[in-house]
Amino acid sequence: MDWVYIEDIKRFAGKEVEIKGWVYNKRSSGGIRFLLIRDGTGIIQGVATEKDTTHESFSMIDDLKREASIIVRGLVREDSRSPIGFELTVKSIEVIQNQKDYPITPKSHGVDFLLQNRHLWIRSKLQWAVLRVRAEIIRAVENYLWDKGFLKLDAPIFTPSACEGTTTLFSADYFGEKAYLSQSGQLYNEATCMAFGRVYCFGPSLRAEKSKTRRHLTEFWQVEPEMAYAYLEDAIKLAEGMVEYTVHRVLANRKRELDVLERDTNLLSSISAPFPRIRYEEAVKRVNELGELMKLGEDFGAPQETVLAESYDSPFMITHFPEDIKAFYMKKDLSTSGRTLSFDLLAPEGYGEIIGGGEREFDVGELKKNIEKRNLPMEAFKWYLDLREYGSVPHAGFGLGIERIVAWICGVKHIRETIPFPRMLGRIYP
Repeated sequence: MDWVYIEDIKRFAGKEVEIKGWVYNKRSSGGIRFLLIRDGTGIIQGVATEKDTTHESFSMIDDLKREASIIVRGLVREDSRSPIGFELTVKSIEVIQNQKDYPITPKSHGVDFLLQNRHLWIRSKLQWAVLRVRAEIIRAVENYLWDKGFLKLDAPIFTPSACEGTTTLFSADYFGEKAYLSQSGQLYNEATCMAFGRVYCFGPSLRAEKSKTRRHLTEFWQVEPEMAYAYLEDAIKLAEGMVEYTVHRVLANRKRELDVLERDTNLLSSISAPFPRIRYEEAVKRVNELGELMKLGEDFGAPQETVLAESYDSPFMITHFPEDIKAFYMKKDLSTSGRTLSFDLLAPEGYGEIIGGGEREFDVGELKKNIEKRNLPMEAFKWYLDLREYGSVPHAGFGLGIERIVAWICGVKHIRETIPFPRMLGRIYP
């Protein structure tokens, strides 16, 4: 008898199989017992009767608790009433563990309780669907970059300097020396792209932001590509292509999960690059017209991003941000005073920024001026300045926030549900 996964069940119609999983739910109707069995790939209903099921197995069903681990053996049969088109006629059940009452019941629970039990909450149907979409997004993004000739090279988590100030950095003792947890792998990407041409890193970014908005985590994951001999337009086109490819990959491969989430996919299905673009000044003007106050020179906060993103039915770009609100390494736009060759890509439906990037300053003299202007420690950037001394070239890239794009594609309103174990202000357990 074959051990099969529920997601592959249609290949075994009419055959006896073995499913290893957990009790998701159960109910009784007269002399029939209905078991919902999950195995991580899906949920199938098992139907047990005194006629088809061994006496020992049938008699134990009433005592099975939710999330009891079991091995079920039975006959796969087609059933049009089933959400997956198949059911299982239960022949026998082997119980692996059936001990404690499961704390997350079908009744409604508060968010704090669910987050405190996140290690169990991820088993629920909605969380299962979100996290499977997340996995598909990560695979799609990396496949897209590999297909474009990018090489994955990891960036360190421990960094030796605060770089842009310590207000949003986590510090750590590194064998008696002060170190910081990385906010981004970008600076190291700039080193590796000078060695390999097209590179990306994928890993966590740690930011000590005291923010409680639905879009912020203290630990989030980024995919960050960087290209040598590249300009702003190259980075924008790469970002557009990546988002378009990822959305349609999810639509093709994760329809079942999107159905579970009751996600309206009409807008997603119509997404096609290139996306609309507006310059920073026009975006600020539009924000004010939409009822949110914002001055020129300010960066977009969550309320401004929300109203702006609600006014679009596709992803869109904001370009040429002021240099005072961008990092020291962003290249200035020589055609417009005080502006940079930068962009943010925002998701529609109010979801806001999912990508930020642009062209990097590759002139060592200009870079030194930028570091001095921001009162940053020059010595900390000696290695970074070296990149501009030995074969410096124009280069560009961006960072894609995984949790942000997951929230948008899934239609999830709070970012805490887009990562297995969210880290937020005041929450580090479990």
